[in-house]
Amino acid sequence: MVKWTDHAKTQLRHIYEHIEQDSPFYAKRVSESLVKKTIGLDALPRKGRKVPELNEDVVRELSLYSYRIIYEIKTSYIEVLAVIHKRQDLQAEEILRD
Repeated sequence: MVKWTDHAKTQLRHIYEHIEQDSPFYAKRVSESLVKKTIGLDALPRKGRKVPELNEDVVRELSLYSYRIIYEIKTSYIEVLAVIHKRQDLQAEEILRD
């Protein structure tokens, strides 16, 4: 099972709203694609690479478009922690657990 933290959901909503200013069509397409990218992570949890800034085996990331999807492998599920722009530095607050 893949669960999204409230923090990650909020970030996804902000991404949607930002893109929506120019194109509601692409806002929907990008946000749906980001969510779809996480489907199946429970079956292949190590699909993503280790987050270089953290270098922890259980905290990994997937890339899509210009975004990084940061997730953590838990014992019985995958938790999406953050969705950030690739140009943005990963800060501790970006992976806060709710």
